Amino acid sequence: MNDGVGRIIMGDACVAEGADWLAACEPRFAGALELTGPLPLRRRPDGFAQLLSAIVSQQVSVASARAIWARLEAAGMTSAAAVQGASDDDLKALGLSRQKVAYAQALASAGIDFDGLRDMPTDEVVKTLVAVKGIGVWTAEIYAMFSLGRADVFAPGDLALQEGARLLFDLDERPTERALRRMAEAWSPWRSVAARALWAYYHVCKQREGIA
Repeated sequence: MNDGVGRIIMGDACVAEGADWLAACEPRFAGALELTGPLPLRRRPDGFAQLLSAIVSQQVSVASARAIWARLEAAGMTSAAAVQGASDDDLKALGLSRQKVAYAQALASAGIDFDGLRDMPTDEVVKTLVAVKGIGVWTAEIYAMFSLGRADVFAPGDLALQEGARLLFDLDERPTERALRRMAEAWSPWRSVAARALWAYYHVCKQREGIA
């Protein structure tokens, strides 16, 4: 285990271990997990294509993002080399906005060592990724959580996590990003499992209450 990397979530058993730890240290998580059942693994590949996909998904519907991504894949436009070799018009023709063309090109030219990120402390991973135009803290933390499998990373800027925390902890209002980051410190070293639990609990509540 490298300093700053911590546990890597490799499979469902790791998620279950983290869920058991959270349930033991916080009764509200125990109650939430009774409702949600086993939490999903949600591991994703790492690398350039995963971050490009995140850029494509920004501020568009899931259906639109999937359609654009399908066109990029069909055109062989999911590698850094391909994006660098494409013109603005080529990328716009596949469905990217002018802004997202700039973001895709910035990512392609950033020279990120994706293999190197696997052994980099999480704080450094986030710092490396947010240095790229078009990648914010939320995207970087989600990448560390699911593409790198970090067990102890959280994404407090996520609105569903904020709402899940409000519901689970019976808060008067949705916590701010800063407040939720502080709350999540108590869930270390399994903050990414806490995030899975809050997402799952939020979805259970949403289905029960018909939240839009």
